[in-house]
Amino acid sequence: MATEQKLLLVYDIKPNREAEYYRYVLGEFLPTLQNMGLMMVEGWHTAYGYYPMRLLVFRTENDTDLRTILQKEQWQDARKKLLDLIQSYEEKVVPARNTFQFFLPTDYEKK
Repeated sequence: MATEQKLLLVYDIKPNREAEYYRYVLGEFLPTLQNMGLMMVEGWHTAYGYYPMRLLVFRTENDTDLRTILQKEQWQDARKKLLDLIQSYEEKVVPARNTFQFFLPTDYEKK
C-alpha cells in the first residue's frame, strides 16, 4: 500500500486582487480540485509573523495517486489561473501525518 500524501501550497495574495482571488478560489479552484479527487483539509491564514499569507493543505480521496493528479492538464490550468492572483507561490508533496504540517518556503529560509 502506498504512503498517503498531502499537497501543501503556500503563497501571498497579490495586493488589490483579494476579491478576484476569493471569487476564483471559492468558485472555480477548489471545486475543480475536488472533482479531480483533491480535498482541501486545511486552510490557514498568517495574521502575524514571517510566513506566507496562505497555507492550503490537500489530501487525495481513497487511493488516488497525488503525483498523477499533479500531472493532469486540469491541475496545470487551475494552478496557472491561481498564479495570476498570487505571488511567492511554492508547493510541496509530503507524507501525510494527522498533525499540522508546513514547510519553510525558499524565500523565507534565507531571512
